[in-house]
Amino acid sequence: MSEDISALKKKLNALIAFRIIFVILLFGSSFFFLGFERFPYIRSISYLVAFLFMATIIYIYLLERMRDIVPLAYTQLVLDVIFEIFIIYFTGGIDSWFSFTLMLTIIASSIVLNEKAGFIIATLSSILYGILVILQFYGVLPVTSGGYMEEKDYLYKIFIHTIFFYVTAYLSGYLSSRLEKTAQKLKERDLNVRDLEIFNREVLENMPSGLFTTDMDGKVVMFNRAAERITGVQRDSVIGRKIDTVLPFLRSPFSEGRREETIKADGLKKIIGLNISMLKGLAENMQGFIVIFQDLTQLKQLEKEMKQKEKWAAIGELSSNIAHEIRNPLASLKGSIEMLKEGSVPDNHKERLMEIALNEMNRLNRVITDFLTYSRPTPAEFKIFDLHRLLDETLELLENVDQDRSNVSIRKEYGGTLEVKADPQKLRQVFWNLGINAVEAMPEGGELVVSTRNADRLVEITFKDSGSGIDKEHIEKIFYPFFTTKEQGTGLGLAIAYRIVEEHNGILKVSSSSGIGATFEVILPGSYEKA
Repeated sequence: MSEDISALKKKLNALIAFRIIFVILLFGSSFFFLGFERFPYIRSISYLVAFLFMATIIYIYLLERMRDIVPLAYTQLVLDVIFEIFIIYFTGGIDSWFSFTLMLTIIASSIVLNEKAGFIIATLSSILYGILVILQFYGVLPVTSGGYMEEKDYLYKIFIHTIFFYVTAYLSGYLSSRLEKTAQKLKERDLNVRDLEIFNREVLENMPSGLFTTDMDGKVVMFNRAAERITGVQRDSVIGRKIDTVLPFLRSPFSEGRREETIKADGLKKIIGLNISMLKGLAENMQGFIVIFQDLTQLKQLEKEMKQKEKWAAIGELSSNIAHEIRNPLASLKGSIEMLKEGSVPDNHKERLMEIALNEMNRLNRVITDFLTYSRPTPAEFKIFDLHRLLDETLELLENVDQDRSNVSIRKEYGGTLEVKADPQKLRQVFWNLGINAVEAMPEGGELVVSTRNADRLVEITFKDSGSGIDKEHIEKIFYPFFTTKEQGTGLGLAIAYRIVEEHNGILKVSSSSGIGATFEVILPGSYEKA
């Protein structure tokens, strides 16, 4: 309610100011252009103007002291209509040029009060103007028309003015009500926008992540509370300045994306992760940058500790596997040597015990050799060579390695000449291990398909067998050192192949399901293709 009274006071103040300015301009310009001789009742008009100014002073006085100012508003508007009727009477009545002032008062009533007030003032204006014209027609008032006019002319004047008054009341009331509704909607929208702005500010201030925005030149526009806490810098000292005064590694223009940097805050070294993106306006125009960052120091420390624990766990598991792989051959060697030492073994069994001892020593040597290959690889010697020729040589050896597996067929699906830059000896070992693994997975026979593909500067070599496949619980462990499901395997073949492919910045992938075979895919970068 107090807001409505305040708004009405502002409108009445505006009406008072408009009335004074309008009267001064109206009569000042009339006297200047037309002269005093055109106004026969100049003294009466002067009294009216003086009365109007005195009434204005009273209006101003009452406006500051009255609680209910609606009656005061109606009083002003009614007195304005009466004042204008007198002006019309003193300036010729039906011939007066000042009848338009009544329409101004009707418009003012609709704006200051409401549409209803506009129709009330229009009705009052119509009645008073009609009475004035009728009294003039019957000669009651000493005002004569400038020309001969009949009764219908007077009636027409009353009719047309009445129509104009009510049309003015309707139009001004309609526009005023629409303006009021629009103003109310804008006010509500402004409140909603303000509430949303406050909510957004509170959300940004209470975010656990640091956030700041800059303009296109890198000057800081916003700097939230978390940004202060992480950087140790107060926002007052950075707002309006370039961000590189706080974060020296951020120099305009920024590059979008994720990055990690190190800062020094409160005497401590911190690792922060930043995400930089463009700040766009509603019209998709670039306005600056928005940066969200977090303190990753504790997280990095935890990651380091976890990696250290995983490292020691892997070393422990590896040591356990090595001990297991070495203990079995040593047990066989020990038993064979003890039996030979006792001398109680028949001659026909001595040769068999010696053969067992030699086989176990060879097995030990193979385990140690494979382990050294895995744990201490020799540096790769890169050179350009024909990959298909290397595959052909490896597959030819694979076909002749075990005559008992002649029921395994090898099919090649590649053509032309494909050259790569890699270490041929290391890749030969990869292909050999993958091939042996595939052949051993098909004890009952089957087919090994070896294919190559050159696409998007990548070379893909695929070994696909039709063997028993790999169980789901084993497929994630097959590249672990010493993991094997074979009785005679060391569990290092696939681990060595994986390490070699990594040395070549490549990827070794496997896909398989139990009973449907396995597919190993070697992906190497940087291919060279001959025409």
